[in-house]
Amino acid sequence: MSDDTAQQLRDLLEAARKAGADKADAVAISSLAVSAMCRKGVPEGLEHSETSSIGLRVFIGQRAATVSATELDPARFDALAEQAVAMARVLPEDFYLGLADPEDQGSVDAAALDLADPGPAPDLVSLLERARAVEDAALAVTGVTNSSGASASYGRSRITLADTNGFAGSYSRTSHGAGVSVLAGVGESMQRDYASHGTVHLADLDAPERLGREAGERAVRRLDPGKPRTGRLPVVFDPRVSGSLPGHLVSAINGAAIARGTSFLAAKMGEAILPPGLSLIDDPLRPRGLRSRPFDGEGHRASVLALVENGVLREWVLDTRAARQLGLKPNGRAVRGVGAPPAPGTSNLYLAGGATPVAELIADIVEGVWVDELMGSSINGLTGDYSRGASGFMIRNGQLAEPVAELTIAGNLLEMFQSLRAADDLVFRRGIDAPTLRIDGMRVAGS
Repeated sequence: MSDDTAQQLRDLLEAARKAGADKADAVAISSLAVSAMCRKGVPEGLEHSETSSIGLRVFIGQRAATVSATELDPARFDALAEQAVAMARVLPEDFYLGLADPEDQGSVDAAALDLADPGPAPDLVSLLERARAVEDAALAVTGVTNSSGASASYGRSRITLADTNGFAGSYSRTSHGAGVSVLAGVGESMQRDYASHGTVHLADLDAPERLGREAGERAVRRLDPGKPRTGRLPVVFDPRVSGSLPGHLVSAINGAAIARGTSFLAAKMGEAILPPGLSLIDDPLRPRGLRSRPFDGEGHRASVLALVENGVLREWVLDTRAARQLGLKPNGRAVRGVGAPPAPGTSNLYLAGGATPVAELIADIVEGVWVDELMGSSINGLTGDYSRGASGFMIRNGQLAEPVAELTIAGNLLEMFQSLRAADDLVFRRGIDAPTLRIDGMRVAGS
């Protein structure tokens, strides 16, 4: 932990006590972000930003308020604390508010998570070179006719959290990224596709040549799309988009939604909501994970959690407030920024248990749809009704066939979750990850 930042937070908490707060917590986030964008090799944007911000939450009895500032200026701490206390005094009581229990707080060894690349920060010139390399590789694919642009980025941030219980923790993380979007074909028949990748360490980032080639080949494969017939068909979700399904599931088991009674899974605790063998895991302890952390937004020690185990729903996603509303113990799933109180959220989320090779998963599909892009969203949290625009490819006699676009897929999430079939190609790449997934009998609207 930065001694200076930790001491500043302790000073801010002391200012809150002097202003009349019973309890308080504070978070400081400092960040560096650098990015370069180009189109056909010409720079279109070079950005460098450094920010520092601080958030203070104070409690007076069961009343609480949160304030934030864009700099850690000790000269302003008294005024910031007085503002927060004045706000808290006029807000209504909330009997579920409070700091985390001290016995539940702690931090794992941040160094073991390897979240900070020790290498030097790349400058704008090297980032622009990376963006150009990705774009050049995409434009070199036969059939690619234009570029929508390429980018490369670097970020570094430091998060420090402290409260009047005595908890104090801090960690740093880095990020490297690159991506490109290109067009294939000409005129009204042009098709677009993209490829992107983000990692904690530069050594893990896909080579520019691989990313560019992937984007170019995907765009070319989309040329001359048709539409599937309207009806009920098997739908297979490419790993590029399959993570959206566990994303919808975790939204439905968010403790805040359960406490409000606004989730179609509210009555499903202890019941099978996925097929046997499938589990939904949240893992903040993955080394070099995109969302790994040594502690959560309330100072709970990070731990791996099976939200769904062998198909059975075992846990809600809980911060302290949602847990108290439900009469449960929090499970270390609080997330927060500087301007708002903690809320339930996940870290590295993934769907585990798929054991079928992809070729075998689709081998018996006479006619179906392979979806590798989703757009728009109509999700009813109360009923689970699901409808999204999509594009991808037809599956015919167990093989990928012609491209399709401008179609809609629809169903009910509870029924979709219960009928999932998962392949064995899970790769940790996006923060929310799932293997190739198959759902039979979805409603498909095309021609």
